[in-house]
Amino acid sequence: MPAQPGTAMLPASTFFITGPTASGKSALAIALAQHVGGEIVNADAFQLYAGMDILTAKPSPAELAQVPHHLYGVIPLTEACDAASYHALALPVIQGIAARGRVPIVVGGSGLYIKALTHGLSPLPAASPQLRAQFQHLSPGEKIVWLLQRDPEAATTVNLRNPRYVERALEICLLSGRPQSGLRRSFEQAEPQVSGVILTWDRETLYRRINQRTLDMFAAGLIGEVRALGPLSPTAEKAIGLREVRAHLAGQATLEDTVAAIQQATRHYAKRQITWFRRERCFQTICLDSLPAAQYALPHLLELFPCLRPTSPPAPSSSI
Repeated sequence: MPAQPGTAMLPASTFFITGPTASGKSALAIALAQHVGGEIVNADAFQLYAGMDILTAKPSPAELAQVPHHLYGVIPLTEACDAASYHALALPVIQGIAARGRVPIVVGGSGLYIKALTHGLSPLPAASPQLRAQFQHLSPGEKIVWLLQRDPEAATTVNLRNPRYVERALEICLLSGRPQSGLRRSFEQAEPQVSGVILTWDRETLYRRINQRTLDMFAAGLIGEVRALGPLSPTAEKAIGLREVRAHLAGQATLEDTVAAIQQATRHYAKRQITWFRRERCFQTICLDSLPAAQYALPHLLELFPCLRPTSPPAPSSSI
């Protein structure tokens, strides 16, 4: 199958470290970058934003200083972002790193953003406000009937109980003139030639890590950070923990309940990430259950990918 648009522009030396939240991606990325002469590129949708360092579990200043990091805290909180916007931001940065003889190490757990780099941008048509306005005149049942008339496979590939998913699937059918299931399948089944790993843990261990990190975030000043936030874009508004802390600030939840709610929301998010990355066949999986910390996976990583070789240190590079 021919390469998807954009994959040909991704340098062959690019390496991906992915996996669920709190799996230790940042620590392993730093260890790898120090070993191979690499620079780290963020692929976390919320760590792109400036001003939510604690809420998004952004690497600490000490961690950021160890090796060059890019695309952390570069977007104003009022600016929306999506996979196409991220692709436009990240690709030139990755190409620049490779051009300097360094190894680009893309790190994050935002599946759509990573897929924008590994597969190129989706061939699916962009949203049409005009078409969406016409949908408002249809009942939920009528939208489903319209969709199934144009794409019978949607009965098993689309969550018909979710109106937003139904509208998007119908929109794709109408704009492309083709069944959306076929378009999505051809895109998702592409197998790009990229190198990378998915970090995994036993679920109970991962959940303990998530719970502890949430406690650490509160100890680091999470409530004060959220209190100081100004207007947010619809994208930034989706950051996990934001709604819960705001409810606490409004007197609607105790601190104990707020901590528990964020832990639960983060565990649910991790579960969705695990499901997503299980389908990404272009990456190797590394189980970290027996290791005290993710960075100790470095020897195993180098065994799996002999192409990762230390390079002589190039001229210093500034972070973006």
